[in-house]
Amino acid sequence: MSKMIVVEQIERKIYFMRGMKVMLDKDLAELYGVLTKNLNKAVTRNFDRFPADFMIRLTKKEYDSLRFQIGTLKKGAHSKYLPYAFTEQGVAMLSGVLKSKRAVQVNIAIMRAFVRLREILSTHKELAQKLNELEKKYDAQFRAVFEAIRRLMTEEAKPKGKIGFHP
Repeated sequence: MSKMIVVEQIERKIYFMRGMKVMLDKDLAELYGVLTKNLNKAVTRNFDRFPADFMIRLTKKEYDSLRFQIGTLKKGAHSKYLPYAFTEQGVAMLSGVLKSKRAVQVNIAIMRAFVRLREILSTHKELAQKLNELEKKYDAQFRAVFEAIRRLMTEEAKPKGKIGFHP
């Protein structure tokens, strides 16, 4: 029985590296239900389909940084090779290399996740632009309001403390 592919789960597996949104080979292999080495073999057999803007090989420094961020990538527990990272176009190209029904379903879900992230980023940019336009229309007495809104837009989510009595 195949697992339900949820766009939110895929979004958590999209990373921002070298100015691109990418997914790691191990995450894609997991989604496709294949071994990472088999996914990479398929890519290697069709290497001409994956130019530099479709797929990159992570550097040791990038991989170590990613291991630190994720916390689940334990040293020695994974491939001895540095992982590949696929851009949105690279993931789309994988659909031509991996030809199972699951691969088609996974690719559709991944494309939806990339589109959703683009929409979120676009909305954020539009909101910032509208805020700038409003600020130009109103005088200095509203400056504090606009600055507070900008701080809220750029603030990262802070962990919430536990509710109740703490000794």
